[in-house]
Amino acid sequence: MLTFDDLLIRARALTGDGRRRALLGITGGPGAGKTTLAERLVRELNGTGDPWVAHVPMDGFHLADVELDRLGRRHRKGAPDTFDAAGYAALLRRLREETDGEDLVYAPGFERELEQPVAGAVPVPPTARLIVTEGNYLLLGTGAWTRVRAALDEVWFSEIDEDERIRRLVARHEEFGKPHDEAVAWVRGTDQRNAELVATTRARADLVVRTPR
Repeated sequence: MLTFDDLLIRARALTGDGRRRALLGITGGPGAGKTTLAERLVRELNGTGDPWVAHVPMDGFHLADVELDRLGRRHRKGAPDTFDAAGYAALLRRLREETDGEDLVYAPGFERELEQPVAGAVPVPPTARLIVTEGNYLLLGTGAWTRVRAALDEVWFSEIDEDERIRRLVARHEEFGKPHDEAVAWVRGTDQRNAELVATTRARADLVVRTPR
């Protein structure tokens, strides 16, 4: 089994001699530990020196609730067609191509307490040599999502014990305001359908990272 130090070595190697910019994707079902893994990689790789690794989550490309209401999709927020996949792919392409300038590239973030995307919340400096991005659908082979995979050097699939994944998801929904029964219903319904879809993409990953319980 790979250790976390092994993952650090593999991530660092993606940039080669450090002159090129590499993009590492981390995918997996809802609650599988993607963000935790991405944040730890970024923190450990940056260490105490000048930051050379940036974290750009996919969640900033959630469609706003007002648009989901217009489309009639708010009841299944988090499904593939409730994101701006084309916009996400375009940002990844820009991050790969714009490496020689002096300007920051700004990515959208996601405010959990509001459950809404926030424009221009994630600054990516031109000095960043490794971009770590994470989200559910990086390996989805339909629509604009195919352009997402094409922009990434590697994609790792994060997975965890199923009971623990569900427990974490319920706790997360409760933390951000859902009553317990509503949180459980959402996890067993919308989140579970999304998790099953993501699971079908596992075989396309370059590496499977098993998170211990």
